[in-house]
Amino acid sequence: MRVLVIGSGSIGRRHHGNLQALGASARLVSWREAGLGGALAALDGAEAVVIATATDIRLPLVEAASARSLPMYVEKPLAFRPEEVEAIAEAAAPVAERSMLGYMMRYHPAVRALAAADLSDVFQFAMSIGHDVTQWRADWRFSQSYAARAEGGGVLLDLCHELDLAACLFPGLEVTRVESLGHPAYPGVDVASRISLRSQSAVGDVSMDYLTPRLHRRTLLRGTQRMHDFDFAAQSYRVTESSGPQDLPLQLERNTMFLDAMRDFLALAFGGALSGNPLIPRLDLCLPSARLVAQAWAMRGFVGEIIKEIP
Repeated sequence: MRVLVIGSGSIGRRHHGNLQALGASARLVSWREAGLGGALAALDGAEAVVIATATDIRLPLVEAASARSLPMYVEKPLAFRPEEVEAIAEAAAPVAERSMLGYMMRYHPAVRALAAADLSDVFQFAMSIGHDVTQWRADWRFSQSYAARAEGGGVLLDLCHELDLAACLFPGLEVTRVESLGHPAYPGVDVASRISLRSQSAVGDVSMDYLTPRLHRRTLLRGTQRMHDFDFAAQSYRVTESSGPQDLPLQLERNTMFLDAMRDFLALAFGGALSGNPLIPRLDLCLPSARLVAQAWAMRGFVGEIIKEIP
């Protein structure tokens, strides 16, 4: 199983290591060093490809991989402009059923528990995630990362797993409003955003930020029969009905999700047995989520600025 990983940032290196751990022959190519020409040349020796580059340079790689009939694992988000989502969807169509989008949170046992639950009574939801971006990794500066770019950066795209979760739990969601806070040092980059969403039976919001001093990640679903209060940061998962609360034992080591997702990708790419995860982020099945993310990004309205040093 010869798999090319394009992009040698932290996520590309993680995928490369996990592929090797799963028995694949993985090659890691730095986009900064190889550029488009080097990446395209490396595709010729591959049987599958992981695209872990910045979001704004993926379309030519997707087109080249699809032209070579190579299944691909594309890091999230698929794209940030609605028209580019459609262009990638069209280009990847011949291999989309053998390809995946990098929504590894779909392998979290708590996410799978929510997806398996009866949520027909839910009328309101709230999802939030955030952490001080200057504390994410040692020897790393926000200003030098893709996230600091007006084109393809910002917190809405960086932390869009919660938008994908909302799309999984409540199919047919549409964006009604996006309120964002910017930063004077990074024009066009949202450092905090709140996305208002609605379906025919539920309304809710997804909030994310680069600012809070400690990691928070929480999903709250309110229904007429029960309430789900899932705190992913604290690994506390509570379901409350009229009879009282029940805590679910759903702890997880983070890299397990990446391994499980990559294992399913190898199965799709090379004809192995899938895990049976009903939320498998197969590329063709993820397009509604990808469109929701791009729609939200396009609808950002900057309503103010945060004054906090973000080097």
